[in-house]
Amino acid sequence: MLEIYVVDQVWQLALVYEVRKKTFVIGQGIPIELEFDEKAGKTYQYVLLAEKGNGIGTARINTTHSDFAKIERVAIVPKFQFQGYGRKLIEAVEEVIRTQGYEKIVITSQVQARGFYERLGYQVNERIKLESSIPTIYTEKNLKKIGAH
Repeated sequence: MLEIYVVDQVWQLALVYEVRKKTFVIGQGIPIELEFDEKAGKTYQYVLLAEKGNGIGTARINTTHSDFAKIERVAIVPKFQFQGYGRKLIEAVEEVIRTQGYEKIVITSQVQARGFYERLGYQVNERIKLESSIPTIYTEKNLKKIGAH
C-alpha cells in the first residue's frame, strides 16, 4: 500500500536521501555534492512516497519566500517513473503547501519534465536556464484559482 509522509522521522529522511541518490546521482550522473546541497542548520520540509518500507519518490518544500512556496528536488526512483507516482507526489506536496496558507507554487524543473508539470496545471516560462549544467525551466501554479469556482 502506498504511504505518503510529511517527513518527521530520521528513517523517513534516510529514504528521502536514498530516493534522491538513486534518481539523480546514480540515474542521471549528477555529482553527489551538487544533489545534496542542503546546508547544515537550514530547515526544509520533505514529502516522501513509500511502499513496504521502500522509498518511491520525494520532494523538498522551500518556504523561505513570503509570497510563494517552492517545490524542489522532485524525484521518482527510475523503475517507478511513468506509473502515476509523480502526480500523486505533486498533489500531496501541493496539499501540504495549501494548508500552510500559500497561494502560489514555483518549481524549477529539468526541461524534459515540462509536459508533466503542464498537465498538472503549471504555467511554464519559456526561458531555459542552466543550473549545474542542466537545462531547467521555471514553472508556477496559482493555488487560489484552483479552489475558486
